[in-house]
Amino acid sequence: MRRWPLYLLLVSLASGCSLFENEQEGPALPPDMARRADGKTASAWPAALDEAETRRRIARLIPAHARDREAWAGDLHTAFAHLGVPHATQTYCAVIAIIEQESSFQADPRVPGLPRIVRREIGQRAEQYRIPQAIITAALAKTSPDGKTYDERIAALKTETQLNALFEDMIGELPFGRQLFGGFNPVRTGGPMQVSIDFAEQHVRQRDYPYPFAGKLRNEVFTRRGGVYFGAAILLDYPAPYDQIVYRFADFNAGRYSSRNAAFQAALGKLSGQKLTLDGDLLRYENGEPSTSQSEVEAVALTLGKQLEMSRPQIRRDLLLEKSAAFSRSPLQQRVFAQADAAVGKPLPRQAMPQINLKSPKITRQLTTEWFAKRVEGRYRTCLKRSSRQG
Repeated sequence: MRRWPLYLLLVSLASGCSLFENEQEGPALPPDMARRADGKTASAWPAALDEAETRRRIARLIPAHARDREAWAGDLHTAFAHLGVPHATQTYCAVIAIIEQESSFQADPRVPGLPRIVRREIGQRAEQYRIPQAIITAALAKTSPDGKTYDERIAALKTETQLNALFEDMIGELPFGRQLFGGFNPVRTGGPMQVSIDFAEQHVRQRDYPYPFAGKLRNEVFTRRGGVYFGAAILLDYPAPYDQIVYRFADFNAGRYSSRNAAFQAALGKLSGQKLTLDGDLLRYENGEPSTSQSEVEAVALTLGKQLEMSRPQIRRDLLLEKSAAFSRSPLQQRVFAQADAAVGKPLPRQAMPQINLKSPKITRQLTTEWFAKRVEGRYRTCLKRSSRQG
């Protein structure tokens, strides 16, 4: 039986149409991908296409400079088929644009300055745990499981896969490994789409991974097949409430629903008369869990509790939905927008670009989520132009 992702069901219900209408043209696309440059409505590829022809179409969308285009196309097809994402120029171009931006179609992308990044990380944590430098130097001179010393491996680092393997060995083998890192591998994203390892581990608890693997799941993120699968999942396997794809790309960088949440922050700021940071984060988090300390958004919302006719627990209840589709239907979101719309005399945008400065040991210049989203959107448009080759 064919599986349909939630966002297709939502689109279908909103339009009053069945997903199985016009089966010859394939299922409906989400709104942010359904509009073509000429103003016409785009559709998925014909359902009658066999797998071989579908893969050929995908390969023709991939930039000519990419190596092993057929292999990339195969991994993309497997990901889409397993996730139930429509096979369409728009959906494939969205993922292709991310891959091109993040790795230029390198399955194991090189990262400049990795030796410096690692030595800095070790130095900072050694200082935190008050481990003398002499002990660090002696430990790094030990022979690692691959026959080279840890110091030699650090000096030769070029790729994220090597970096991940190094830290896994250091945690398990060095005398101070567990004390220094405590099971914490600082490599938190990787692969051709720079996917969060935390996301991958959460996703497999909800949906089966399509490939057999041995060892830790995190190692799959650094492969071409795993990186493509989890990257496609985080980009497409949720009901993005947007009519412009640039906001989906912003969510990929800043976190799902960040663009929707940034619009809510803007509306809350209008209603309260206070200037809020439009970063898409409605609550504070500690170790991945909502903090009990109030965020800027929660504090402002509480000042409007009487006006919104909502209690403190009710406001907190709705803010806890910030990372799900359900927040769009919450009383807090609906009442804030209703009153803010009325105050300004027109509907406010339900999507806004998150204002975030990107920070990472791998980023060497000042970048923002907006820069990322628009850069990817440009690559997406270029990919759409390549679709003219489709026969």
